[in-house]
Parts: sequence; structure tokens; C-alpha cells
Amino acid sequence: MIKRGANDLTGVKMLALYKDMLLIRRFEEKLVELCRVEGKIPGMMILCTGQEAVAAGACGALEPDDVIIGNHRSHGHLIAKGADPKLIMAEIFGKRTGYNKGKSGTLHIAAPEVNALCTTTVVGGGIPIAVGTAFAQQYKKNRSVTVCFFGDGAADEGSFHEALNLAALWRLPVIFICENNVYAGAQRMEEHTRVKDVALRAAAYGMTGEVVDGNNAVAVYEAVAGARQRCLDGEGPALLECKTYRWRGHGELDHQVYQPKEEIAVWMQRCPVKGLENRLLADGLVTKAALVEMEEEVSAVVEEAVRFAEESPWPAPEEALEDVYV
Repeated sequence: MIKRGANDLTGVKMLALYKDMLLIRRFEEKLVELCRVEGKIPGMMILCTGQEAVAAGACGALEPDDVIIGNHRSHGHLIAKGADPKLIMAEIFGKRTGYNKGKSGTLHIAAPEVNALCTTTVVGGGIPIAVGTAFAQQYKKNRSVTVCFFGDGAADEGSFHEALNLAALWRLPVIFICENNVYAGAQRMEEHTRVKDVALRAAAYGMTGEVVDGNNAVAVYEAVAGARQRCLDGEGPALLECKTYRWRGHGELDHQVYQPKEEIAVWMQRCPVKGLENRLLADGLVTKAALVEMEEEVSAVVEEAVRFAEESPWPAPEEALEDVYV
């Protein structure tokens, strides 16, 4: 039985979740458009389109002092945690005004001011880091938690098992969120593991495990809010498996030949952004006019981010040796 705290969402909070999801969607749609312009954006582009509810719901349940650790598909995590879209976009462009002075690009952005301490393309690499930050929170007696996002493929890495074992042993305030989007690279989940639900693995470590509808931002919010409270109550870590789907390929150069077109279409009908929009309208929490206004506001934020990035300077060659410690 999963214990729930006082996690009921107000209409204002639901609207905030929707706005975060809309901003993530429009931000990444713009990235798709920019990727089609030769030489515009350097490096590989990996998007979270279709998974917005996990980022918005999870980060919406957190406080500013809570830490998040992301993976290679983390634009949504960063935006939902409150990172500045202009600085994210500038970093993606490789400009010196970006969060990491243009050195991380799209895949390794850190935004310390909002406690988004790490994103990484190393599969499963962020999970032990999250255990370390949670240990620091416990040691310092902070009233905060760490949330670690990773995919279903990372749940088959040794780092996953070692980290969960240690987190459970020390009752650390860490919430492991597996964004199960059906595919690890080009492999369907059943091709790399025999376990139907990653959340079942929590029992092996004596921690709470829960399967969540990853396309329902409200469900994700409630699950994370409950897990967060249990962490603060000293009950130890939790493993939440958010079932969702990535609409696009592993990267923008991936033609998705391994994903059935019918499967993609079915999941697109379950769009997390549209789903929450319909709920807000049905419950009388928003008007269509207000949604149009919100769309315009979000579009303006994205366009300003692109303008800022395009007009920002490139790093100077000598800056390559700055911030290098080893």
C-alpha cells in the first residue's frame, strides 16, 4: 500500500504543470526546426517529446533546495526545475553565455542555481551521483531530497543495482525515477530485460516501488510528492517507474525504422500535454482564451531564447583550458 500525503493539487498548480509541459514541448519543437538548418546546432540532439508529464509532474512536486540529476534526455527536467530557457538554448548552441559556457552542449548541462547538478549521456552514470548528493543532504540534516531521472535501459546497468542497494541500506532521501519510454536506444524493453515492470526491482532492496502513468502529470506529481514526504520522514528511498513513450528517435538523426508507425500513432493519441489541457477545460480551471494567451506567452519565451542564443558570442579559444581541474 502506498501512503499518500497532503498532495492534492490546486487548480493553480495544475495550470503551472500544464504551462511547464507546453514550454518543454514548444522548446523542443523549435530544436527540431533548428536541427534541420545545416550548421545551426552542433552535436547530437536527443529530445524528450512525449515524456513532458514526467519532468513537469516530478519537478512540480519539489522544493527549490531539492536536487535533480538528469540523463541525456533532460531538456524537460531542466525547464521544469526552473532553469532559464535562454541559458539552456545558448548552451545548446555552444555559446559562451550558456549555463556551462558552451562547453557541455545539449547533453551535459548543469544548472546549479536551480539545483540541477548534473545531466549525462553515460547510461546509468547519474544514479550513483544521486546517491552521493542524497548522502550529503542526510549528513547535513537538510530537509531536501534528490530526484534521479534515467531510462529503462539504465535499469540494467550495474550502477543502478549498486546505487539502489546503498541508498536503501542508508535510508537516503533519494527518489529514483525510471522514465520507461519502451525503448533503450533501438531496443524494446523486452529485448534487454525479462522484468515487465522495473518498479518490481525495488522489493529486492527493501524500498517502495510504484508504477505510475508517465503520461499523466497529476499522477506523477502525486507519486513524487508522496515519495518525497516519506524520504523526509526518514523512511528511505523510492523507485518510481513512469510508463511513457518517446515520440521521436533516439536522436534527431534516427529514422525510427524499428518503431512501428502504428505504435507511435497510438501513443501520440495519448499526448500528455493535450490530456492535461482537456482535463483543465473539463474541470473549468481554464478557458480557451486563456490557453491561447498562454500559448503566445510560451512561444515568446522560446523565440527570445533563440534570439539570445543566436546573438551570443562564441567562446574564445583560450577559454578551452578554463574550468579544467584534472
